[in-house]
Amino acid sequence: MAKTKDNTTEDQILDAAKNIFQSKGMDGARMQEIADEAGINKAMLHYYYKSKQLLFEAVFKNAFSLLAPQLNKILNDNSSIEDKVKSFTSNYISFIIKHPYLPNFIIQELNRNPDFIIKIQENSTLLNIEKFKAQVELEVSQGVLKPTKGDQLFINILALNIFPFVAKPLIKAFTKEDDKGFKELMEQRKTEVSEFIFNSIKQH
Repeated sequence: MAKTKDNTTEDQILDAAKNIFQSKGMDGARMQEIADEAGINKAMLHYYYKSKQLLFEAVFKNAFSLLAPQLNKILNDNSSIEDKVKSFTSNYISFIIKHPYLPNFIIQELNRNPDFIIKIQENSTLLNIEKFKAQVELEVSQGVLKPTKGDQLFINILALNIFPFVAKPLIKAFTKEDDKGFKELMEQRKTEVSEFIFNSIKQH
């Protein structure tokens, strides 16, 4: 009789993989470690996921499917650009503090495998910034914002939010902070980033 996959076991594997990837990274993680963390044997792990790459992609998609809807909701609601910047920054930073492996994985995977984003699109909703861009254009025309392009503003928001997590070892070295101190810095950035961005684009 053919074996059937069990959702509980799969959830255990994904949780275990997330923990190992978070502490060891993609290259440092070993399938045996993940199996041990999940409380199963390696053969069972390979039954669910035939390679570490497939498992890493599953962990990523699982996390991204939680983050993308949150951010899309913010980008496409009826709040002001100022409120969108605040909410986007706060939600993103909160999420990445819980899933710190994600930014580096996205960058490494896109550099190594440019078609990876197509795989994500098949199973997840990517961020839709069309309404955001139109709203920026409207608020510029109303004199609320200085002349600025919506796509450039969105790139600035992403850059200021993502970079500290990608460059965590460098920032910890510069600031002489440990992991706890770094986390506190990131919590502070929820307001620092949004205030910095909005103060640079609002009409005075």
